[in-house]
Amino acid sequence: MRIHLRTLGCRLNQREIETMARHFRRQGHEIVDDPALADQIVVNTCAVTEDASRASRRLVRGLNRENAAAQITVTGCYAQIAPDQIAVIPGVARVVDNGTKDQLVTTITGQTVEPFDLEPITRDTPTHLARTRAFVKVQDGCDNACTFCVTTIARGAGRSRDLSDVLGEIHLLTAMGYQEAVLTGVHLGSYGQDRGEHDGLVMLVKAILAETDIPRLRLSSLEPWDLTPDFFELWSNPRLCPHLHLPLQSGCDATLKRMLRKTTQAQFRALMQAARSAISDPCITSDVIVGFPGETDEEFAISATYIGEMDFAGMHVFRYSKRPGTAAARMRNHVPEDVKKARSETLIALAAEQERRYAERHLHTERPVAWEHVSGATQDGFVNVGYTDNYIRVTALHPRALTGHVLPARLTDYDPVKQMVRAIPLIETESEWTT
Repeated sequence: MRIHLRTLGCRLNQREIETMARHFRRQGHEIVDDPALADQIVVNTCAVTEDASRASRRLVRGLNRENAAAQITVTGCYAQIAPDQIAVIPGVARVVDNGTKDQLVTTITGQTVEPFDLEPITRDTPTHLARTRAFVKVQDGCDNACTFCVTTIARGAGRSRDLSDVLGEIHLLTAMGYQEAVLTGVHLGSYGQDRGEHDGLVMLVKAILAETDIPRLRLSSLEPWDLTPDFFELWSNPRLCPHLHLPLQSGCDATLKRMLRKTTQAQFRALMQAARSAISDPCITSDVIVGFPGETDEEFAISATYIGEMDFAGMHVFRYSKRPGTAAARMRNHVPEDVKKARSETLIALAAEQERRYAERHLHTERPVAWEHVSGATQDGFVNVGYTDNYIRVTALHPRALTGHVLPARLTDYDPVKQMVRAIPLIETESEWTT
């Protein structure tokens, strides 16, 4: 059977689709890049914003136009909250909710998903992998009640994977040649709390660093109220990448209160200071929502000033959109779309400036780079693209494709148009290659 896989949204969705691909291949099926060649198509949808919901519908319709004969299976958060809207789209054969997503491969193929046998996967894995980073899902669901968020509705209550399962997956990924594991979850910082483990995430990170040989470990999004100052002591181990994504959502206490975010300006500032005291110039990125119901010009000004003070290394800016079933959708004083757009443009410009400043602080230094893919080629060599340990996106011309390797590079200059740093790989002998 030939299967085409597509995903939208967060890293957790990406990790889930990668796992499905491994299961399908393990059963002997072929993953195809061209949807026109597929017998089955799987779409993992997103619903974090109305734009994401529209993109999910548009993607499913487009795939059906490309291949009307294929059966389309739709899963993910949009399929969870609006299954009836998905089911009527031409080509959709089944809608699988998040609660049964783990059985999706078996539902499509009729074959039981067996535990991975390392040897055939290792045998069939090319020397230069298409991806050097693997996303490892360690947790799903969320017990928070942020008033804007539909994810709690779509993903359900928080639940954590067993430590032994996580370690087993990372051992497998290391044997396959992956250079970096990224721990993901809807509410990653709550790992283990459903089992009564107060320091569950700390225990997990320590176990991975002690019991696996994965060269680099990175954490995805962490809610600020899950962390204490001593959490940052983990970064004494150089294998833990100096990158933190701490969603702020607003820099105004009044707005944060309406959002039911469990943090304040003062608490978030203290957390940032603790992180920067423990980690040498970490890359700290964030998420911000503009135009939340009731956000006045004054509140936005307070938020923008505070965000400037935090000096993030990058930021995702979202315009608030009503999500079905959330408390914020029922609030008064919704902000006009043109105001949201103007505020979004202001913060996007600020985010670009902050990202540039952080990258330029690291110019003329040497950093280890996980080279992820080749974006093209010129007469001078391959255009390699990757990420430093502190999450600076870099590009380099080199006679060889560097994909699948972690190699040192000197950062030379910043390209503000592409928002990435040009680098020179520092490779003198074959023995310097990490495979």
